[in-house]
Formats: sequence, structure tokens, C-alpha cells
Amino acid sequence: MALNNTYEARLVQQETALGAGLQVLLLVLLGSAIGLGTAGWLTGLTFAIATWAVLSRALHRSGSKSFGPANRVTLGRATLVGGVTALVADSFESSPPVTLFVGLTAVALILDGVDGKVARRTGTCSTLGARFDMEVDAFLILVLSVYVSMSLGPWVLLIGGMRYAFVGAARVLPWLNAPLPPSTARKTVAALQGILLLLGASGYLPLAATQAVIALALGTLVWSFGRDILWLYRTSRPRTSAPVASVSSVASVEEQLRALVPESVSR
Repeated sequence: MALNNTYEARLVQQETALGAGLQVLLLVLLGSAIGLGTAGWLTGLTFAIATWAVLSRALHRSGSKSFGPANRVTLGRATLVGGVTALVADSFESSPPVTLFVGLTAVALILDGVDGKVARRTGTCSTLGARFDMEVDAFLILVLSVYVSMSLGPWVLLIGGMRYAFVGAARVLPWLNAPLPPSTARKTVAALQGILLLLGASGYLPLAATQAVIALALGTLVWSFGRDILWLYRTSRPRTSAPVASVSSVASVEEQLRALVPESVSR
């Protein structure tokens, strides 16, 4: 049994290492296709190493015996996000080809709806898989907001940084860690962020339309976070006020006590 568990653990670790290898391969392909610069190479390699290290540690702590088909899809999406990150880092020196940038990002966004379906159909839903999926989504939104902010201004960074600000605030305010009820509106707003940011980053729209699209993304995100934070605050407030008894109920209690106490004692 111990040998079998060790073998399964090694298989899981090999899959994460394979993901890092695919990330390096993608960087090589990008380098040969567009001449990826130093910043792009360093950022892409850092992303690959960090993803491998964090994911390996999380798998070890969770004791997972299988990586699972849904996590493989998410790992493939993370590889694409690493490529997008490398392109964004390289864009500080030279703009990446729009078609390549939009193509990689679009595929990563499309696959976001695939891994969840795979997990449900194969019965492999897990807390680790949900967290892995969420972190990949959040990082892609952050990278896209960085890219768009170079043309529209630093206010766009609020879109990518809002989720990380919420996580940081939750360390100081524990009530923010309470589970939220399922919400279709929250899921819709989260999905819109990547689509609207990609539309703004593509350069296909006039400047005024791009600003309106990104403002819409920020506005809906602020509304979604604000609604959830308000709900968490209201549900976390302790109920210290005791219900006030009505006059009639108090009178009835007094009458019952008088009936129970002898007249000599009451005098």
C-alpha cells in the first residue's frame, strides 16, 4: 500500500513537471516566432517555476492521488496564461503581434468554461481544483489589466488588483472569509472581465469605445464586490439585542407569578 501511494504521488508530481515543460516549450515557440525579448523570457520562466512549485506543494498538502482530467485542462490554460504573461512583459519594449496575443488569450478564456464541465462530468470536483481554476483566472485578469493600463492609465489596474486587495483585507478582517452563497450574477461579472479586457486590449475599437468597455468592466466588478462585502458584513454582525417583551406578555407573566405565590408571602 505504501509503495502504491508513493507511485501515485510521483505520477501527480510528474504531471506538474510536465506542465512546466510545456510552458518552456511555448516560450521557445514564441521566441522563434516573434523573437521574445529578455523580459518576456524571464517573466515566462518565473511564471512556470512559480506555478510548478505552488501547485506541487498544494497537491502534496492535499494528499491527492490523481491529478484529474479537469486539473489537466486548467494546467493547459495556465500554460497559455504564462505565454500571455510573457508577451505582456515583452510589450514594455515592443508590442506583441495582436493576432497572437488575442489568440492565446481567447483560447485561455474559452477553456475557463471547459475544466468545470469536465470536473462535473467525471466526478472529480475538488477544493484544490476550484482554487487552482480561480487563481489562474485572477492572474490572467491581472495581466490583462496591466497591458490595458499602458494605454488607458493606471486606473485599469483596479480591475486586476481588486481580488488581491480583497484577499489581503480578509487577513485583517476575518469576517470576509465567510463562504458566500452561490450567485449567477457574480459568475457573470467574473466572466465578463476577461472578455471586456481582451476587447479593450485588442485595439480593434476606437479609444472612446475602449474606455467605455473597460469602465463597464470596472463598474460591474465594483458592484459585484460591493454587494458581496455588504452581505458578508451584515451576516457577520453579532445579534446582541434581545427581543423586547410586549406589555401584555409582561402582565400575563405577573399574573401567573401572583397565582403561584401565597397571599401571605406577597404581602
